[in-house]
Amino acid sequence: MIKLVSGSSTLLALAISSALAFSSVANAADEHNVSPGLTTMNAPLGLHGVDPVSAIELGNAFEGSAKFAATHDGVAYYFKSKDSLDKFNASPKKFVPQNGGFCTYGVAVGKKFDGDPNFASVVDGKLYVFLNEDIYKLYLKDKSGTIAKANKHWKKIRTVSATSL
Repeated sequence: MIKLVSGSSTLLALAISSALAFSSVANAADEHNVSPGLTTMNAPLGLHGVDPVSAIELGNAFEGSAKFAATHDGVAYYFKSKDSLDKFNASPKKFVPQNGGFCTYGVAVGKKFDGDPNFASVVDGKLYVFLNEDIYKLYLKDKSGTIAKANKHWKKIRTVSATSL
């Protein structure tokens, strides 16, 4: 389990109308677990603002900063440092969470639940997130089976909205 390490940074978000939010983020919200609204990068925030590079490389969920931000596939990610940002920009697919940042266990059963980076696992250099501690403990009983089932289901549900599952 990855532990959240809080930084002094504050997440910056812009308030927008619900109509604008819906039209701008509908596709990203289908394939990625994102926070509602848009960041200053004009994209919804992924991974709850946690630095994915630190989560994978250090095993800690360091809070990122809007000062170090990048977008990939319509999702904004925050980083704790310029070094993390540069690593992400060099190879974003290496660092984005699996299953669009949705709970891996949920995806394994055909659902899209929130993925909390405080309950995460790095397997073969890939970041998997989980809904909560109880679900994380279920995953620990069969890591490879859960990941295999999630990979199979993700292909089917990737573009389906969470509310339709």
